[in-house]
Parts: sequence; structure tokens; C-alpha cells
Amino acid sequence: MTQLARKLRVTDYFSLGWGTMVGVGWLVVMDDWLLRGGPLGGVLGFAIGSILLLPIGYVYGKLVTAMPDAAGEVAYTAKVFPRPVSFYTGWMMMLAYFIVCPWEAVAVGRIAGYIFPALDSIELYRVAGKPVYLPHLVIGLALTALVTVVNYRGIRLSASFQNWSTFGTLALFVVFVAIGVTRGSPANFPPLFTHTPFISILLVLQIVPYYMTGYESVTKAAEEASPEFRSRGFSRAIFAAIIVGAVFYIIVIAAVGFVAPWRTLTSAPFMTAVAFEDAVGSRWIVSIVLSAALLSLFKVFNGNFVAASRLLFAMGRRGLVDTRLASVHPLNQTPATAVTAVGLATALCMFLGSAILVPISEVGSVASASGWLAVCSAYLWMKPRMADRLIALLGALVGLAMMLMKFVPLVPGHFSVWEWLALGLWILLGTLIGHPRIRN
Repeated sequence: MTQLARKLRVTDYFSLGWGTMVGVGWLVVMDDWLLRGGPLGGVLGFAIGSILLLPIGYVYGKLVTAMPDAAGEVAYTAKVFPRPVSFYTGWMMMLAYFIVCPWEAVAVGRIAGYIFPALDSIELYRVAGKPVYLPHLVIGLALTALVTVVNYRGIRLSASFQNWSTFGTLALFVVFVAIGVTRGSPANFPPLFTHTPFISILLVLQIVPYYMTGYESVTKAAEEASPEFRSRGFSRAIFAAIIVGAVFYIIVIAAVGFVAPWRTLTSAPFMTAVAFEDAVGSRWIVSIVLSAALLSLFKVFNGNFVAASRLLFAMGRRGLVDTRLASVHPLNQTPATAVTAVGLATALCMFLGSAILVPISEVGSVASASGWLAVCSAYLWMKPRMADRLIALLGALVGLAMMLMKFVPLVPGHFSVWEWLALGLWILLGTLIGHPRIRN
């Protein structure tokens, strides 16, 4: 049986973890973040959420070292729980990774339209009142095709693409933040919260799982580590991704609140870029911001594509989905069928347009949190040493709490009818696909 190519190093795993986590939410939906919590509410929400993820990251590091399996959550839960539990855990994590791909494919069209307003033309139809433009579709479909081809050709090519876009994003981020904050003022911060401090932080905390999902994607490429790779590198890459991701989000939220009176800009498209343009008084800084956003979009699209295709491949190998998805290209040593399937599904979902952006954040958060809960529960069930049991218990409680924040009607920001519908349809689809395969 052809195996996956073994070519990844520690740097590649960091780029995959951090790159899969940080996309273009900081540009595309910054208005939603600040309207939820304000600058201080946003900073504290992401800071607290990131700290709460550390025990979950610790558990993932322990499990991937013991079981370097592309199935990730499916493999860990299968050790101690019945087959249906491992299937639905994998199915929910598939949603968390896969749904980011059309998100980014739609976002690239919106960014292109902001740079070149002429692209906001030839309206084809509307979804939830939001227009879908032909040029946006063409650009998004072209990017989807590019990412699909890169991943079809080989993991080394995909990793190089990921590394360049990851470190390029970080470099441009440092440049525009350093320049922009020299023109800002603390007087721009108020109001620090949009609701009471507790509610503001809670509303931001609810979306942290979606925007911090990605560090655990390291586990999906565990079978592709180079022969010289040391297993402790998995934990290092996971923790580095969480910490750098948290710092990135905290800085960008604080910077937007600092450089301009943010409350007056929440109705503007891409308010992050607009805030820096107002502060500097020139359009050139917008070019830097948008360049960073485009690089970030490429890497998060590619990273989630890698994670989704590897998880789909591994589920096929275990017989949880169609076994044809487990095929490996004899020359490229990539999960070619799974890669093609993810690419086609992304292209189809793109046709829903920009109306999917914010609701996807909500459903994606629950999908991620459910996977984290299952993994920490599985590790707890394995009865490790007492210190690890306590960490796993804390991680499980964090995952459960993040789910309940969206499920309990009394909690502000809970699921709407449309989000319940989307989640229900995904579970129903999984049941139809998995039922014949998980009974035994």
C-alpha cells in the first residue's frame, strides 16, 4: 500500500498550525468582533479563550506523540469509545476544517472587490439579501483550483506554499501595525466595552473556538513527518501556534481600537484597513494591510484544506466514509481522491456567497469545541498520571462550556434558528453517510 510522503519539519508544522488558525477574520469581520465586545472586550475575550485552550493543546500533544495518525480525533476516541462516537467526532471536526475553505474562497472575492471596485458588478443572484457577483465567483473558484492542484501535487509543495505565506503575513503585519500605532491615540479606545464587561467578553469568547481552530491540524499531518523529525516537535508546534495566534489577535484588535475612533467605522467594509488609512492619512498603508490579508487568506485556506483532506482520507481508511477516499496517489504520495473531493465541495459551497461568513463562525465554533471535548474525554478515559488527568478534565470542561455558550437559550449570543438548522443538516448528512458503516 502506498504511504503518504514523509517530508515535514517542525517549521512546517508551526506554519500549518498557526496558518490554519489565523485567516482574514481580523480584516473581514473586525466590525462584528468590536460590536460584540469593544476593544477591551475583544482583547480579553481572545486572551482568556487562548489561555483556556492550552490544556487542550497539551492533551493533543500527548496523544499525537503516542498515536501519529492522520485520523486525529477519530483515532484518539476510537481507543476508548464505541465506533459511532469516533465517527461523529471526526464528522464534526471535518465541518470545522472544511467550512473554512469556502469562507476564504468567498472572502478573496470581497477583498478583490475592495481593491478593484469594478469587480463588484454583474450580480447573479442574492443569498439572504447579499449579492453574489460573477467576478467574485471566478476569483474564488480560481483560488480553490490553485489550492487543490498544490495539494494534489505533493505535501512538500503545499508546505513550502504554507511557509512563505505564513512568514510573509507575519512580516507585513509587523510593518503596518508598527507604522499605524505611531499615529494613534488612547482617546480612540472608548467605549472599551459595547455591553457590560462580562457580556462583552462572553460574546467574544463564543467565537474564539472558530478563530483559534487550527493548532490541532498538526495532528492530521502526523504521518507525513520526515524521518529525522522528533516527536516532541508536535507539542512545540501546537503550543507555538496557540501562543502566536493569541498574540496576533490581541495586537490587531488593540491596534484597530487605538489608531482610529473605531465606533464610527463599524459600518465600513474592511474596517481594519479603513482604520489604518484614517490614522496614516494615506492609501498606501491599505495596500500593506490588504497584502497581509491576501497572504493570510492563502495560508489559512491551504492549511484547512490540508487538515480536511487528511481527515477525510483517514476516515475513509477506517471505513467510516467511502473507502475510495483512502486512495493515495502512487507518484505524488498524496490522498488524491480526498483532495479532489474537498476541492469540489469547496467550489459548490462558494455559490452561497458572503451571507455565509458570520453564521459559519458560530457553527464552526461548536464543531471545534465538540471535537476538543471528545479528545480530552478520551484521554481522561485512558487513565494517564494524575496531573495529566486534571489537565484533561480541565480541557474537557472548557470544550463543554464553549458548546453550552451557544446551545443554552439564556446565554446572550446563543444559536439562532439558522445556525441550528445548519448544524442539524450537517449531523443529518453525517448520519446518512455513516449509518451503514458505524453499526458494527
